[in-house]
Order: sequence, then structure tokens, then C-alpha cells
Amino acid sequence: MHPILFEFGTPEFLTSFLPDTMTIYSYGAMIALGALFGFLYTGWQAKKQFNVPFETTNELILAILIAAILGGKLFIVFEDPSRYLNHPMELFENFSQGFVFYGSLLFAIPTLLIFFKIKKLPILPMLDIMAITTLIVHGTGRIGCFLAGCCYGIPYDGFLSVVFTDPQCQARPLNTPLHPTQLYSIGLLFGIMILLSVIKRRKSFEGELFLLYLMLYSFGRIWIEFFRGDFSRGFIFDNLLSNSQFISLLVFVISMYFYNKLRNKSRKGNKNKVG
Repeated sequence: MHPILFEFGTPEFLTSFLPDTMTIYSYGAMIALGALFGFLYTGWQAKKQFNVPFETTNELILAILIAAILGGKLFIVFEDPSRYLNHPMELFENFSQGFVFYGSLLFAIPTLLIFFKIKKLPILPMLDIMAITTLIVHGTGRIGCFLAGCCYGIPYDGFLSVVFTDPQCQARPLNTPLHPTQLYSIGLLFGIMILLSVIKRRKSFEGELFLLYLMLYSFGRIWIEFFRGDFSRGFIFDNLLSNSQFISLLVFVISMYFYNKLRNKSRKGNKNKVG
């Protein structure tokens, strides 16, 4: 599609230490935009619900970004272990692409728990806020995926198909109708966000939004993976499941366990109040 948003010449007084031409890539720009929207939402909701100062929100977002970058990069190793173990510096050569979402998520969750504990913030209600924040950042980032052509689909000659023609995009093969897997993900993420926004007004227990997000996303991700064409992302069990499908199954099962546990605890608490 449009992997490069625009290019512009570097001012002459900066050319001594910057390239002659500066390039703004679609993927990086959308990640940055999503992070900005996520920060604004988090700051607004945390201030509104728990009077959390914006300074604390700044610290929270910075901690999440660091964890997400580290996790997203490190999980690339599982896509091609021998390559990255033999050439570890390849992980850091290009920060405008090459992130595994589940790596970012699985590093971000313990970071959130530790941060909330240190700052003495209510853990489960704050996780509900972060569910929407994550959907905002991830959904906007997937728009960047579509523009850059990464996370592309298998060939598909249907009415929903898309064709990538720019040689600088990552989709392959070019000039061939493909499943728009990026758009499937965008629809899934923003659909979940709308659903959680509705449920938010009448949720049964604290933490429900976060656990529903994990379950709904992991379930949807399992199905979207069947239409992905970037096979270099890694497979296990004799190519039966992709790495992301395997992680999705684990996330779904664990999330369902905690969902039922918290829901039952909430119901017991409500019965005791009535009694």
C-alpha cells in the first residue's frame, strides 16, 4: 500500500549528523499515533476514576513502552531461533518493523502489575482501563501494518482481497490478490473495543474488561492466523499451529480460568451482601 508516508530533505545545518533525506514510515508513524491516543485515554480515565496525576500516567506509559519494545523484539527469536541466535544484532537493526505483538503483551502485563502495586493503584480497575488502551494502540498499529504490507495474507481471489504493488512494502507476492488479514485484525480489535465500551457501564466485576479482551482477541487471532501468508513467523508441532496460535490458546485458557474465578467470587460476595 503506502509503506512510506513522505520524505523530505534535511535542513542543511543538520546534514553533518543526519541523512540528506528523512523518511517517515507508515508503520512507525501509526505506532506513534496509537501510543499518543492510548496515553490520552489512559490519562483521562485514570484521572477521572482514581484521580491519578498525569505524571504517574507518563511513568506508566514509559514503562509499558520499554516492556513492549523488549518483549516484541525478543519474541522474534522464536520465529527463526538459529538465525537470531547466530546473528543477535539483527534484532536491533530496524526498530520501524519486526515486533511480535504477543511478546509485547506478555512483557507488558507483569510490568503493569508491578507498576500498579508500587504506585498503590487498584490493580483490576486499572487493568480494565488498560484493556481499552491496548486496543487503541494495537488497532492503530495494525493500520500501520496494512500500509506497510506486513502481516499479509495468503492468496485469495475474492471480493475482500487486496493487492499490494509497491516494491517497498513487505507483502508477497506483489500484484496478487491476498486475504486482507491486517483489515481482519483491525475489525477484530475495534469491534472488541466497541463491545467493551458497552459492557463497561454494567460490568459484573473489576477486571472483567481486561479478561474479556484477552479471551476475545486470542480467540479471534487463532482464526485470523489461518489466513496469514507470512509463514516466516514460526510454527510448532510439525507446522500444525503457528507460534501465535499456540500462545493464543494458552492466553485464552488462562484468561477464562481467571474470568470464572473472579466472576464466582463476585457472585458469592453479592449473595453475602444480600444475606
